[in-house]
Amino acid sequence: MKLFEQLQLGDLTLKNRIVMSPMTRSRADINGLVGDLTTLYYSQRANAGLIISEAINISERAIGSPFTPGIYKPEHLEAWQKITKAVHDNGGIIFAQLWHAGRVGHSVDRKGELPEAPSAIGIKTGQHFTMEGMKDYETPRELTSEDILAIIEDYVQAAKNVMAVGFDGVEFHAANGYLPHQFLAESSNLRTDKYGGSVENNCRFVLEVMERLVKEIGSKKISIKISPLQPYGDIISENPIKTYSYLIQELNKLDLAFVHLMKRGTQYEIPSHYPTGDEIEIFGKLTNHTLLANGGYDRDSGEAELQKGIADIIAYGTLFLANPDLPKRFELNAELNQPDYSTMFGGGEKGYTDYPFM
Repeated sequence: MKLFEQLQLGDLTLKNRIVMSPMTRSRADINGLVGDLTTLYYSQRANAGLIISEAINISERAIGSPFTPGIYKPEHLEAWQKITKAVHDNGGIIFAQLWHAGRVGHSVDRKGELPEAPSAIGIKTGQHFTMEGMKDYETPRELTSEDILAIIEDYVQAAKNVMAVGFDGVEFHAANGYLPHQFLAESSNLRTDKYGGSVENNCRFVLEVMERLVKEIGSKKISIKISPLQPYGDIISENPIKTYSYLIQELNKLDLAFVHLMKRGTQYEIPSHYPTGDEIEIFGKLTNHTLLANGGYDRDSGEAELQKGIADIIAYGTLFLANPDLPKRFELNAELNQPDYSTMFGGGEKGYTDYPFM
């Protein structure tokens, strides 16, 4: 099976094509510090061809949710260094996913500061989990041009930090309704400066960050996660095919490790003007980079996706959460542990590091 074949990513050799998807688990403390349980959690899953970490806040201003980790304080770096060492000691490879939540947050978790976004447009659908329980979203503060430049520098510094503590590469989180995704979509970006008003301008923030990351960190060390048809967080593009065709075309000019393409969530209502076809077929064929496909795959559907010849590696989320030895179980076609959704976010070892190996 292609799932068990090796793959070369620059100077990294993936031992299989089974990737542990980035998953927020909310096990950091209130200061964004991860501990020994998180070290164990990742080291247990070092059998993946590649681990992509949970989303990591690039700065204090980037925080959207409580109990999520950071990479901007010395103690953050010390904690992540233990994790990368444990993963490497167990034969694994790990990328860090860099995160700015943008308007997906609340001031109660931000020392009273409003979330920030491309435009002062709040999310109307649903509520947000905070330290004080579920709350309606607030209208974010619109970013100034100076703010945008500062955030780009925050991404660069965070990338330098994660590489300094032993990560093998970086994933820029530009999906699932967070800040970069907010720049890409007309529903959240009404700017009239160079960061809004056209497809090219809406893509500018993402491309400027990616160009800087490649320049500062190096070729084949930077990747990007995109979700062209994901409407979470009231993200609606007027013409997603036009926007993402341009974005991917520009990304093709950079020497990236891979492009991570996330399928739309089936639980969301899809806008009527969106294409109904498969995202891997629509967008995956546009990239000349290694393609990571993500979206509810199991063993057989992941293998079938690889056999199509568009995707090169497959990401697994909840299956890897519940099965720390997932590649071996796939190899033997063995029974899988079922995930306990009640323990997915927050808590301790239950539902985190206590899932049994075969």
